[in-house]
Amino acid sequence: MLVAVVVLPVVFAGWLWFHVDSSVRRIDAFPDYPGRPEAAAGTNWLVVGSDSREGLDPETAAGLHVGDADGQRTDTILVAHLPDNSTTPTLISIPRDSRVPVPGQGRTMINEAFAVGGPQLLAQTVEQATGLRIDHYAEVGFGGFAGLVEAVGGVEMCLDQEMHDVKTGQTLQAGCQTLNGPDALTFVRMRYSDATPRSDLDRVANQRKFIGALAAEASSITTLINPFRAYALADEGASALTMLDSDGPGDLLSLGWAMRGMSSGGVVTTTVPVTDAKASQWDREKALRLFKAMEADDPVPEDLIVN
Repeated sequence: MLVAVVVLPVVFAGWLWFHVDSSVRRIDAFPDYPGRPEAAAGTNWLVVGSDSREGLDPETAAGLHVGDADGQRTDTILVAHLPDNSTTPTLISIPRDSRVPVPGQGRTMINEAFAVGGPQLLAQTVEQATGLRIDHYAEVGFGGFAGLVEAVGGVEMCLDQEMHDVKTGQTLQAGCQTLNGPDALTFVRMRYSDATPRSDLDRVANQRKFIGALAAEASSITTLINPFRAYALADEGASALTMLDSDGPGDLLSLGWAMRGMSSGGVVTTTVPVTDAKASQWDREKALRLFKAMEADDPVPEDLIVN
């Protein structure tokens, strides 16, 4: 019995590791190009939430209230910096309507890079706009995101006021509640609401808040010691995620472990500084200071932290 108690969890964990590594969708590594930023301190992840409906049948899409738009765009663009020293990890949002130089497309909205050239062009655009070299990549679509939320049994969020999206007609009630997959998707996408007066700036702040709560739930002891929930999370994660050929479960675990402290202040979260309400124009001086701090593994200056 003692051998079984010790060996079975190890065997289960090993099998789960192999299952994730063999099931996750892979893409070609980011190509080198002239002038690509050199590797610096720490590790940088590009985390993308795609609005692709690929793989969703009409009934599922209707249940998630995502419409039927063709192609793929980026509802969420995040850069996570994991330092090599004791500096706090950083997670920054890049508003999807940010106007930046996109190779081959001129100066346009950054989500155009993903729509036209997929992860490779988006990564090159982010690298050139920020000066940060991207080391790892993670992408999740609508269905995969909802599945991850369902796998952990939902995520508790406390809403200060009712959130009603005038475009989709979806409503989330005020107060603390456990959001299921479709409701979570509504929460992280909502920007046409009295509860989101800053539109996309409020939306990206809510996205970071939710990701922190999801990471905390996924890394909780109740999830890790429950083999059924652990398997559901690993299985959903493997089918939901797109990663680089060179990335594996260990890389993903390091990201999740670093982000687990978001809900308790263990991660610095902010948005790229902007100069207009539409979040289309960056404050270049402040943005440069932010990216330089990340590049050097230095603490992010307090005046650059906006939530």
